[in-house]
Amino acid sequence: MVKRILHYKGLLCAALYILHCTLFIVHCTLFTACSDNDSFTTSPTATLSFSTDSVLMDTIFSTVGSRTYDFWVYNRSRDGLRLSSVRLRQGNQTGFRVNVDGSYLDNTLGSVVTDLEVRKGDSIRVFVELTAPENNQPDPQMIEDDLLFTLESGQQQRVHLRGWSWDALLLRDVVVSHDSLIESSKPIVVYGGLRIDSAATLTLRNTTLYFHDQAGIDVYGTLLADGATLRGDRLDHMFDYLPYDRVSGQWRGVTLHSSSYGNQIINTEIRSACDGLVCDSAAFLGPDVQRLYMERSIIHNCKGAGLLSYNSYVGLSRCQFTNTLGDCVAIIGGAAVIDRCTLAQFYPLSADRGAALRFTNFAGDYAYPLETMQMTGCIVTGYADDVVMGETRDDDSTTLFNYHFENSLLRTPKVEDDSVNFVNIHWETKDDSIQGKQHFRQIDEENLIYDFRLDSLSTAHGLGCYDD
Repeated sequence: MVKRILHYKGLLCAALYILHCTLFIVHCTLFTACSDNDSFTTSPTATLSFSTDSVLMDTIFSTVGSRTYDFWVYNRSRDGLRLSSVRLRQGNQTGFRVNVDGSYLDNTLGSVVTDLEVRKGDSIRVFVELTAPENNQPDPQMIEDDLLFTLESGQQQRVHLRGWSWDALLLRDVVVSHDSLIESSKPIVVYGGLRIDSAATLTLRNTTLYFHDQAGIDVYGTLLADGATLRGDRLDHMFDYLPYDRVSGQWRGVTLHSSSYGNQIINTEIRSACDGLVCDSAAFLGPDVQRLYMERSIIHNCKGAGLLSYNSYVGLSRCQFTNTLGDCVAIIGGAAVIDRCTLAQFYPLSADRGAALRFTNFAGDYAYPLETMQMTGCIVTGYADDVVMGETRDDDSTTLFNYHFENSLLRTPKVEDDSVNFVNIHWETKDDSIQGKQHFRQIDEENLIYDFRLDSLSTAHGLGCYDD
C-alpha cells in the first residue's frame, strides 16, 4: 500500500512538472509573439502599401454628397508602423470627407487625424466621400486633393483623390399651380416629385431633369415637353463598365392622371424609369380629344411598362419604345394611332419580359372598349417568337375591339385569311435570314448599349422611326 501511494505521488509530481514546463513554454511563446507584434520601426525603408494610389470618383452634383469609396492600407514590413498624421493636403477646402480606420478627419480640426498604428501584417481601411461646393461654371469641374500619410520616420506617402463636380438646380416637392416654363442649360435635380395641378400647364424646353429615387412627374393639368431628357440622378457606376443610367428603375416615371388632356412630348427621351409613361384611365371623349401626342421621342429601359395607356386617345409618330420589363407599349381600350414607330423588346435582365405591343379591350374585370388601334409603317420585334399580343375575352362580343395594321414588320405568327386588318405585312419569323436584333446597329446585352437605328443589312428600311 505504501509503495502504491509513493508511486502515485511520483506520477503526480511528474505531471505537475510537465504542466509547469508547458505553461512556461506557452508563456515564453506568447511573450515573444507579443513582443514581435508590439515592436515598431522608424526605419525610412519601412513604408505602407496601398490597394490603390488614386481614388477617381464619378461626376456628382455640387452640394450633393457622393457615394462612399474605400481602399486598404497595408503594413507588409517586419515591424509595426506608427503614423504621426493622416491629413488632407488642402484641409477643408475641397469638400472631401475621410474616415481612417474609424477615425474621422474632422474638417473643423484641420482635416487631420494623429497617432495611428498599423501592426506588422495588419491593414486599415479608409473611406472617402465628396460633397463639392458650387463652382459657378456651366460644365463639370475637376476637384483634386491628396490624402497624406506621414510615418513616424518622417516618410510621407499619398493617395490622390479626384472627382468631378457639376453645378445643378435642386428642386424639392415642386407643385406647378400656374402656367410655367422650365428651360435651363444647367441640369435640374428633382427630389420628392413634380406635380402639375389641373389648371396649369408646364412646358419643359431644352433641358434635362434628373430624378432622385422614387421621384417622378404627376400631371393633373398639361405637360408640354420639347427637347427634354427625363432620367435618374445617379451619375456614378454600378460597375466599372456599367453606369447607373443604363440600369432600369432609377426613378418613378411620368403619370398622366384622369384630369390631364392635351399633353405633347416632342424630341424628348424618357429612360431608366420604373414605368416610363402611364395614362391613367379617364373618360374617353372621342377621337378629337387627344390625351397624349408623342413625336420623335424615346421611352427606353424601364423596369415596368414603357407606355401604358388606359382608355385614352394617344397619337405616336416616329417614336422609339424599347427594352422594358413590362410591355413596351400597352393600349388598353380607347384609341391609338401609331405611325412610323420602332417597338423592340430586348430587355436583357429577365426572360419574363412583356410584349413589344399589347392591345386589349379589358383589364381585370373591367371592360375598356378599343375604339381603334391603327399601326402604319412600324417595326415590332424582339427576342420572343411572338411579341404582338392582341387580347379580348372569348365570352365578350359586345365590347369594341378594332385594330388595323398596314405596311409594317411584325414578329408574330402570320394571321391567315384577314386582308382587312392586316395589309402588306412582313411577318417576321425566327427562320428569317435577318430578324430580331440583327435589324439594328448595336444590341450589346453585356454592357447594355443599344443603337436602334437600322443596320445596312436590315430588311426593314423605310419602316420604323429611323427610316433613313
